[in-house]
Amino acid sequence: MDRSDPQAQPLIRRARMWIGADTTGGVLLMIAAVLALVWANSPWRDIYHDLLSFDVGPESLQLHLSLAHWAADGLLAVFFFVVGVELKQEFVAGDLRNPRSAGVPIAAAVGGMVVPALIFVAIVGGLEPEALRGWATPTATDIAFALGVLALFGRGLPVALRVFLMTLAVVDDLLGILVIATVYTDSIDAVMLGVGVVCIAVFAVCVRATRSHWWILLPLAVIAWGFVHASGVHSTVAGVVLGFTVPAVARAGERAPRTERFAAAVTPYSTAICLPLFAFASAGVTVIGSGHIVQPVSVGVFAGLVVGKVVGVMGTVWCVTRLTPLRLPDAIGLRDLLPVGLLTGIGFTVALLIAELSFAPDSGLSPDHEPAAKVGILVGSLTAAVLGAIMLRWDARRARSSDENRDGVPDQDTRVI
Repeated sequence: MDRSDPQAQPLIRRARMWIGADTTGGVLLMIAAVLALVWANSPWRDIYHDLLSFDVGPESLQLHLSLAHWAADGLLAVFFFVVGVELKQEFVAGDLRNPRSAGVPIAAAVGGMVVPALIFVAIVGGLEPEALRGWATPTATDIAFALGVLALFGRGLPVALRVFLMTLAVVDDLLGILVIATVYTDSIDAVMLGVGVVCIAVFAVCVRATRSHWWILLPLAVIAWGFVHASGVHSTVAGVVLGFTVPAVARAGERAPRTERFAAAVTPYSTAICLPLFAFASAGVTVIGSGHIVQPVSVGVFAGLVVGKVVGVMGTVWCVTRLTPLRLPDAIGLRDLLPVGLLTGIGFTVALLIAELSFAPDSGLSPDHEPAAKVGILVGSLTAAVLGAIMLRWDARRARSSDENRDGVPDQDTRVI
């Protein structure tokens, strides 16, 4: 298809709008995960595992990796670049700019990570203490899946609910990135990391220039990613830092900030290619013939996602809104956050990544832990999604008051999803 053809432009525009919709990311992730599960439990499951273990890439650059590692270290870096860009936009010009309006979802994100971790530790610590390395597995929230379920089943609910979930999930991702960078980095090559930082600095200068050119920025980003990967720091961190360097304020006569332009340009590739391929590479857990799937690790992950997330989010919001001056956004009350708390239990992408880092083959732990953790993630995420969807439809039918957030001022924001 010729992009310059005027007749092709509406089709391209519609395709981008479809890919950019909240529902699309969740649907594509679900399809990829189901395909992986079916293949991994079919008579041809050995082909699936052999495919993912196939090594490719230049060994001289320490990039001779299996396809599974390329999915986790390479494709996810693109997704985390988009996360970094969105975080920058939120901190500079979005909901995270105002501490008063962002305070409650930020606190909820922290509570939604602490409680699941504590539940995992309580279940696993006394039975398999060596598996405590995976404590962070049930702490992550998948933005694409959670927003997809909200878009599908939250019609008629206040749009402030989406903003709250988006803010919470963005902060959750930021905290998850910090965990990956600090907890799951065993050793660091200072020289490689230094060169990677220099490349990121050069990228930051170029991306802030009067004119930014993709043919300069893309090679710089790839080189920075390569050096950060070689340093021992997980390469997804490079994606986030690169995203943070993009200016969030319009400059040089631009109509929109570059964060918005970059997000619009890269998100279709992240949503339609990178995330589904990662899900396909990570979700293929072979259950048939395995007698060690139900174990403390899988139970701990499941309970952390389904119970810990909603308890952490709801409990933190209750405490914050009653013990501090912070209040919920206009038009939503504590009762509205029950389905949101359930949706934060959809761990999937980042949770699968943390499970792989926690129970990698070279970790010295039992090889049964990783598939058990992944089963806990998949079953827990599905359960959280179903319960969240049911509660969303229930809430959409209930009568609403004129002051849902109980701040003494009638709600003004009447927009709905």
